[in-house]
Amino acid sequence: MASLDNFRLVVFRAVAEQLSFRKAAEELYLTQPAVSLQIKALEEDIGVQLFDRTGVHITLTAAGKVLLEYAEQASALLAQAEHDIGALSGDHAGQLALGASTTIAQYVLPRLLGEFCREHPQVHPTLISGNTEHIVAAVKQQNIALGLIEGPARSRDVKTEPFLEDELVLIASTAHEWAERASVSYSEIAAIPLLMRERGSGSRRVIEMELQRKAVKKSSLHIVMELDSTEAIKSAVEAGLGVGFISRWAIAKDMRLGNSFKIIEVEGLHINREFLIASAAGPEPPGLAMEFRRFLFSRAGARRASGQAMSGQSSTTHKKRK
Repeated sequence: MASLDNFRLVVFRAVAEQLSFRKAAEELYLTQPAVSLQIKALEEDIGVQLFDRTGVHITLTAAGKVLLEYAEQASALLAQAEHDIGALSGDHAGQLALGASTTIAQYVLPRLLGEFCREHPQVHPTLISGNTEHIVAAVKQQNIALGLIEGPARSRDVKTEPFLEDELVLIASTAHEWAERASVSYSEIAAIPLLMRERGSGSRRVIEMELQRKAVKKSSLHIVMELDSTEAIKSAVEAGLGVGFISRWAIAKDMRLGNSFKIIEVEGLHINREFLIASAAGPEPPGLAMEFRRFLFSRAGARRASGQAMSGQSSTTHKKRK
């Protein structure tokens, strides 16, 4: 089913959200002149100016702000219409805007989203990724229908519900001084060069909270580098720059294929967490968002079992290497 959304309003919303013709063009895979032409035609159609272009940065006029509010409502209604029409024939269709924090986007979501799209080929998902803070902000602003995050939302405007279990483990290079040790104490972590995700990361928040419970203060940690992705931490660990905590989901493939780092057991420290579905506070998300949410819950059990199997395999691999 073709999108019912008016193309000029799609372009208008993109420019209004980005407050940049260039960024809107990149988002829509159009040229900047094409975006400008659509906005000019829309302004001529309704007889008002929607953007103030006099300053260094463009801004919405009063009329533009009013139109944006109604354009967002119209988009939501048309998305619901597409969903309901598709549901009549058992075929869900339309755009599904998702966001996911980086670990989920890289290691968990691709297979789930691939399976969902195979079941519903008329669904066209879009995905943004970033740290938990970034995804929560996108949910609050209703730029995405659902967000999948790794840490607490910390916002009254966003509600969360768990859908998958995870564990954060400490890894070190096979050449690291801890590589041959059976285990280390959690107090030793404060004295070792530590690689951490950037501030705003859900993983970092969970790690700091758990260490604090063990009386290891954030200020006592010897953080030598902050990185914006799990892959960056893995590479830095392999290069011998320090040790770092990462998700078991992120190393399942590495443990199967062999790698140049190993899991370090930390006595008395087990950092378990749950991946969360984040949505705007209020009624349940309508249409495709609701369908994808149901799909996640239906598949979570199988993926959880798969994760447990991978965790067991990782532990076996670790023991063999000792």
